[in-house]
Amino acid sequence: MSSGSRLVLDRAELRLQVYRAARLDLNYILMNSLATVVAAYGLLANSAIAVVGAMLMAMLLGLALGLVDGDGRLLRRAAVAEVAGACLVLSLGTILGFLHRDLPITTEILARTQPNLLDLMIALAGGAAGAYSTCSPRVAAGMVGVAISTSLAPPLTACGICLSRGLLPEAGGALLLFVTNLVAIQFACSVTLAALGYHSFRRLGSDQNYWRRIALDIGLLLALAAILAGRLAETLSMYRYQDSVQRILAPWVTRFPGARLVETRYAPAGEGAWVVAVVRTPRPITSDQIAEIEPRLPQSESGRTLLRVRSVLTEESTARGAFEPSPGDGGFPADWSESPQEP
Repeated sequence: MSSGSRLVLDRAELRLQVYRAARLDLNYILMNSLATVVAAYGLLANSAIAVVGAMLMAMLLGLALGLVDGDGRLLRRAAVAEVAGACLVLSLGTILGFLHRDLPITTEILARTQPNLLDLMIALAGGAAGAYSTCSPRVAAGMVGVAISTSLAPPLTACGICLSRGLLPEAGGALLLFVTNLVAIQFACSVTLAALGYHSFRRLGSDQNYWRRIALDIGLLLALAAILAGRLAETLSMYRYQDSVQRILAPWVTRFPGARLVETRYAPAGEGAWVVAVVRTPRPITSDQIAEIEPRLPQSESGRTLLRVRSVLTEESTARGAFEPSPGDGGFPADWSESPQEP
């Protein structure tokens, strides 16, 4: 059968490719270093495109093939390369974070500090796609990097940048994302390779270490799934709480002539939570007015919700001079046919 008609590579050919990719050599170090630089500046510049570019530079199949094929030598070789690469990326990310500590923490960085179950599902799908594209001569090899390398440069680089700023909880979240992607992608790659025939299930009765490694792999994945499911539940609960607060505060603010809710912030308050509502208004909102609405706010998971209104005083004028807004007019004269765009 010609190579163009094969659905998957034979075992010897695939093993040779993976062995070459799993080497800890100068090329591996150089590519991981460049991936870190691209990821770091993409994160600091808040550029999703640059971060995706860094994902193309990493490959991770040695662990998967070594596990399903029972090849301890390949497994150790790939593990050493992976640990060395991870340490390199984390160290360079921390150094670059120190060099640019004057730059703010961006949303691209923060997005990698709060992993949940959805990230695990993405990594599983990416790992399966990466393994299949490696085994299939008909699929472009470049797809592998896109599918499986989310486990490398961006999360670890974000971890290093957070460490350089002393943001330990955020750094821990980014490290958890790296571990999640690494385990999930490796597991999905292993399952895909086994389904395509790259396995040694004949070792069932002869190699107990082989099945111990598989059991450990499954157990680690299930443990991560439980942790991330809990984090997803916490995130959804927080979103529901904030949405409920917003639904109550937004119409309440419109009762005050010329007032507009600009932003709502949240902070812990002992056995409760602070809600800070930033309101632009021609007159300060009083304590008595806040006392009327505060009991109507939903309770947070930690207890009672306390409301603080930050009144940002404004004054609106027209060519005919200043005016007093009336309720419901949005702060503009009633005889205007169209409200001008606010800055």
